[in-house]
Amino acid sequence: MLRADDTDAIAQAAALLVEALPHWLPTTELARDEVLQALEADRICLVARADDQILGWIGAIPEYSHAWELHPLVVRADERGMGVGASLVRVLEERVWEAGALTLYLGTDDDGPAPGTSAGGVELFPDVLSHARRLRVFDHPAGFYLRMGFEVIGLIPDANGPGKPDILMAKRVSEGTRQPRE
Repeated sequence: MLRADDTDAIAQAAALLVEALPHWLPTTELARDEVLQALEADRICLVARADDQILGWIGAIPEYSHAWELHPLVVRADERGMGVGASLVRVLEERVWEAGALTLYLGTDDDGPAPGTSAGGVELFPDVLSHARRLRVFDHPAGFYLRMGFEVIGLIPDANGPGKPDILMAKRVSEGTRQPRE
């Protein structure tokens, strides 16, 4: 768990945001504000550490009575592919489950210079859902989320400019007949 009084960890988490998502949060100040928002009382903010180093962090926002948004997930570049992100997602799923959620969802932009999925660089209208059903991942975080059990639930065409959609993904965090805790 990340604490509001841990200024070094907050600085490291902000640096991860700038490193991983410079097009969204290009300055340390903006990234620090994002980390501080993630620490608000109604949210969940978790970190993976090795000694005093932040390897990755993940947050969640309660947007609906039974659905939380995963926002954000970042992992240090030299730790990617080592299970840090997967571990953070699994712990987050348990935490949102404990908070009463049934669904965890996210948006992941295909806004790079080259399309990372079959939806990038493509006119998605008039049949957006057919593109969502046939989505192929080339080099994009959506591939990680698919491996974690998320599925594509929609696309927002041109969300980040022409041919740069947001890919909406979700998964059920409960299993079978389990009911959320009251």
